[in-house]
Amino acid sequence: MPVKRFGVSLEEELLDSLDKLVIDHQFPNRSQAIRFLIKKNVVEERWKWDMEVAGALVLIYDHHKRDILKKMTSLQHDYHCLILSSQHIHLDHDMCLETITVRGKASKLMKLADKLKAIKGIKHGELVMSGTH
Repeated sequence: MPVKRFGVSLEEELLDSLDKLVIDHQFPNRSQAIRFLIKKNVVEERWKWDMEVAGALVLIYDHHKRDILKKMTSLQHDYHCLILSSQHIHLDHDMCLETITVRGKASKLMKLADKLKAIKGIKHGELVMSGTH
């Protein structure tokens, strides 16, 4: 995709914040940081307008918790049209990490994530969404 150059005027305090972002995220330059911020904003707008997004839901849980696997599997089958794949990793004897790759309307993905995170025995869950384009 061709790149176009343009000038940006910022207050000194805002420029300092941009430079801190460049350092904190190890961007090679300010342009990359600005690209990141714009893309992040576009993705958040997609969530707000309930557009199609892709993402990953990461869950950490104790697999010994009664019926947890049955409940997780049942919910995933209820939302099968949103789930592209899943990966199950054993962290230790008790704890597992499940990564579920999803795609669909933002509201539906958030609903699925909320239902899975609410299952008793889930220690932590996080949904990360991004644009599909």
